[in-house]
Amino acid sequence: MNDADSPEGRPPNLLLLMTDQQRADTIVPGGPCLTPHLQSLAAAGASFTRCYATNPICSPSRGSLYTGLLPHAHGMTDVTHAVDPTRADLKPGVPFWSRTLREAGYRTAHFGKWHVERSDELQRFGFDEFEVDLRLTGVPTYQGPLAPRVAVQQPGYREFLLAGVSDERANASREAYLFDRGIAFIEDAAADPKRPWALVVSTEAPHDPYVVPRELYERYDAAALLAPASAHDDLHDRPAIYRRIQRTWAALSTEDAAQATACYYAACSGIDDQVGRILAALEASGQADDTLVVFTSDHGDYLGAHGLWLKGVAAFEEAYRVPLVLRGPGVVPGVRVDAPVSLLDLPRTLVRALLDQDFGGAGRGPGQGRDLGRWLAGEDASDEFEAGAYAEFHGQRLGYSQRIVWHGRHKYVFNGFDFDELYDLAADPFERRNLTSEAACADLLREMSSRMWEVVLASGDRTLGEAQYGMFRFAPVGPEAARAQPERRPDADDEA
Repeated sequence: MNDADSPEGRPPNLLLLMTDQQRADTIVPGGPCLTPHLQSLAAAGASFTRCYATNPICSPSRGSLYTGLLPHAHGMTDVTHAVDPTRADLKPGVPFWSRTLREAGYRTAHFGKWHVERSDELQRFGFDEFEVDLRLTGVPTYQGPLAPRVAVQQPGYREFLLAGVSDERANASREAYLFDRGIAFIEDAAADPKRPWALVVSTEAPHDPYVVPRELYERYDAAALLAPASAHDDLHDRPAIYRRIQRTWAALSTEDAAQATACYYAACSGIDDQVGRILAALEASGQADDTLVVFTSDHGDYLGAHGLWLKGVAAFEEAYRVPLVLRGPGVVPGVRVDAPVSLLDLPRTLVRALLDQDFGGAGRGPGQGRDLGRWLAGEDASDEFEAGAYAEFHGQRLGYSQRIVWHGRHKYVFNGFDFDELYDLAADPFERRNLTSEAACADLLREMSSRMWEVVLASGDRTLGEAQYGMFRFAPVGPEAARAQPERRPDADDEA
């Protein structure tokens, strides 16, 4: 995609719609979550069914989405409000695709949740117009009456509100307001057809607490919703911290879980309604054919899988797999990609698609982002994406060092605080069987561990890559195993 693709002879526009904590399966046709507009968007463009967040919490993942760098490389390794700046602060000089677009002449705007760094001064990161939503400081809550209301009570802790139904009108919600701002921007931008624009609308929903208007909740029959297949997983062969966290939710009844799930789905349906509105406005403005539309989320939610809720240290698919849909100039309609890709791939993809230039000098390979362009054009890009996807977790307030590798049907989780995990996602899609202790999988375990070290070394993750002291030598193989296989390493010039 370049200037020639635009009827005005200039680059395409960009409409990036991003939610918070939305699972990939909420936009699957025939699923329990009602999202017709997003499903139509996916059918009209390219849908990546195995797109993974680089981290299961907001700021690290959003930092990767904007910079094309892994969390250790851009610096935001925890959420901005949770720790002191010494533990998670954006590193100076990192690239932002939004800055690249503005420097190329784009009119840029961001409305809604930012949560990438602490200043909220978005003009520093390439946005001409912005309204930042929700400066978070602690556990989210809701002050009005809710019925039903799902909450967790534990001795010595404040009550934790998980879900609830309010009498607020959907068209009076914060999400509706943010999309109103986005629609106004699109309509105003139509008056200057010679200047391309890039707009981000970023919602807090469906992030917990899942508080939704009754009119959305009533689209669902909570009692008819099925529990996740892994809901009663005892996690006996997984890290002990998983089981400790699982006990937080042990008092939730089957009815509580169903109501909370209905609230979560209702929040996704509310977003879908707003997506329908903004796409209709884009069409009415005459700019739809010249606009690349992207829909995604920063991470997912367990939603009762493995007896867990929310997201975090348990490295299950529900927390890492997110929707990724692109539609517009240069995108072949109906493309479905089942290969593992990453939110890390978006920056290079967007800049290449819109400006036909490379972005940020980030390395090729699963460690620092790739260009999805061949997939978008309807080609088989399996050769470029053979390396799979990669993520890292540094903890959330409490330290839990994890690295996750997806390669083909397999997934490996390095746990710096407990024993590792290995899953065959084709044979065991709900991740109920950890294969690390099975003798037949010993070679596979070493191979997946070696793939982890390749990314660690190539991306400059020195904290882990140089951990060869006697206290840290408990991975299936060490980093020298990756150095012994240079044919799979990214080129040295591509290292971060």
